[in-house]
Amino acid sequence: MQFRRQSTEQDGVNLTPLIDVVFLLLIFFMVSTTFTKESHLKLNLPEAAGPQAESPPSTIEVLINADGSYSVDGRALINKKLPTLKSALSEVSGGEYNRPLIITADATAQHQAVVRAMDAAGQLGFVHLSITTRQPDEQ
Repeated sequence: MQFRRQSTEQDGVNLTPLIDVVFLLLIFFMVSTTFTKESHLKLNLPEAAGPQAESPPSTIEVLINADGSYSVDGRALINKKLPTLKSALSEVSGGEYNRPLIITADATAQHQAVVRAMDAAGQLGFVHLSITTRQPDEQ
């Protein structure tokens, strides 16, 4: 009597190549992901007496640090040059240059940095421009 040999090949799906591909994709996305460093500027605002104004919700805010570096709506710019600032303002505004623009500069920031921000806003056509100050300390 002759017995048939059973086949050693299993019926099913080999998961090893699938797991390899998933690990390669995981490694690819881990390596290619950019990590943003959230940095909040500590500003010492200049003092001015006067009524406090409310800012509308659709304002654009330009922050100027003590060393003259810019941040537009919370995103830090890569350099202090006028074209970089203009392109960031254009991108954030989406071409709506009638939106209010608020310049918040550190009290020890160079005057040139504030003038550069005002110049960029003027060249783009922003007409509603305001500068942030704080109330003077009562002494």
